[in-house]
Amino acid sequence: MSNILESVNKRTQLVGQNRLELLLFKLNGRQRFGINVFKVKEVLQCPPLTSLPRLNSNVRGIAHVRGMTISVIDLSAATGGRPIENIENCFIIISEYNRSVQGFLVSSVERIINMNWEAIMPPPQGAGRGSYLTAVTEIENELVEILDVEKILDEISPVNTNISKELDDKLTIDRDLHHHIMVIDDSSVARKQIIRALSSLDLQIDTAKDGKEALDKLRLMAAELEDVSTEIPLIISDIEMPEMDGYTLTAEIRDDPKLRNIKVVLHTSLSGVFNQAMVEKVGANDFIAKFNPDELAAAVNKHLSL
Repeated sequence: MSNILESVNKRTQLVGQNRLELLLFKLNGRQRFGINVFKVKEVLQCPPLTSLPRLNSNVRGIAHVRGMTISVIDLSAATGGRPIENIENCFIIISEYNRSVQGFLVSSVERIINMNWEAIMPPPQGAGRGSYLTAVTEIENELVEILDVEKILDEISPVNTNISKELDDKLTIDRDLHHHIMVIDDSSVARKQIIRALSSLDLQIDTAKDGKEALDKLRLMAAELEDVSTEIPLIISDIEMPEMDGYTLTAEIRDDPKLRNIKVVLHTSLSGVFNQAMVEKVGANDFIAKFNPDELAAAVNKHLSL
């Protein structure tokens, strides 16, 4: 376990190379699951949990870890499986998503593996836990499932997707133009959250589930247009996505004369100083941590009002 914790702290060098590292774990049974190491703050033997009234049924309790009080979510129960038993012999993966820290209760933690995003594929129809999968990959001839954590968290504690009236009154975007933008995210829940947050801006919104699908759509448009930004002036893209991540997508856009004028806002649950460096390296116009509807709407307003 100490080796895993040491590895968790040394992974920023892979960002921007269309690579990631997955922490492998199991819930109930033999099925392996993975979580991106960049989301992981710590892995611990499950500490004593305190039950509180009116907790969501998938929250096993509250843990006190290094001065923080965090909710511990049973990942098996949250994805429709049976609750994990004998939790004193289990582990919690402490992670940060969408500006909040939570613990995920898992039965066991295995190791970290280095992967290329091209080897991370969208889930097949009808696979495993169905709507709770955001991607799959194959390791040692076994299917590894990558869960849609944003969907799980939204079911337990839905995020606010409404922009404030104070901000709405200050927006300068010309809503009569019905600007055409593209939203790219492998989580269907995240795509819907963005669309709801921007609904009052009267935009035309196309979507794509990963960087490769988005780039294919943009290049198809480029076959008809000299400058695709005249049709789609702005894209909002997640960073972590199967097949092609957001950094690689941005670099591809900047390398294509017909696409390079498109504004790119990277919108991600990843956090850290290294993100800002990568924003500049690949040529993105903005970086926003998920999920704050006012910050998202303000960024869209800024880039479409120029």
